[in-house]
Amino acid sequence: MYDATCSVLQAPVLARDIMTTKLVTLRPGMDVFDAIDLLLENAISGAPVIDDDGNFVGVFTEKDCLSILVQSVYDLHPTTKIDAFIERHPHTVDEQTDLLTIAQIFLRNPFRRVPVLRDGKLVGIIARRDILRAAHDIMHDLMRNGATVSSSPHERNTLLYLSSLVERHEAPIA
Repeated sequence: MYDATCSVLQAPVLARDIMTTKLVTLRPGMDVFDAIDLLLENAISGAPVIDDDGNFVGVFTEKDCLSILVQSVYDLHPTTKIDAFIERHPHTVDEQTDLLTIAQIFLRNPFRRVPVLRDGKLVGIIARRDILRAAHDIMHDLMRNGATVSSSPHERNTLLYLSSLVERHEAPIA
């Protein structure tokens, strides 16, 4: 839970507060079919790739897996290593990136996760669902505690933005 007694501006939720730190990671030299097995076994749609020194290399996703499988069907015999299929320059954030900035990144891009880096090293990952959960918890705590919004336009806009994130997710799909 997040401290709803504080102003949204005084205690912003940061990447380090909501990131997942227990990660399934891959290595660039990993066999593509072993990587696909690992994604399927862990029921994840992608995983960060790190080198032997722990440096972030990129991301290997379901989309990359589909590309490999399609190429295999057409007998193009792709390389057996994931290195050739890694997305090398995905959007990343650092531990100090705030919740609203991360939410905006997800709203503007189709990906499902954002790696969190510290000095080029992977320290966590944030999924869209983590943002939704944090926004929902903040709004729930604020409403439960009867919080009132200050006269600050920025704080009002922040709460409205969080509310819209939650409402969009809870809206029925036609």
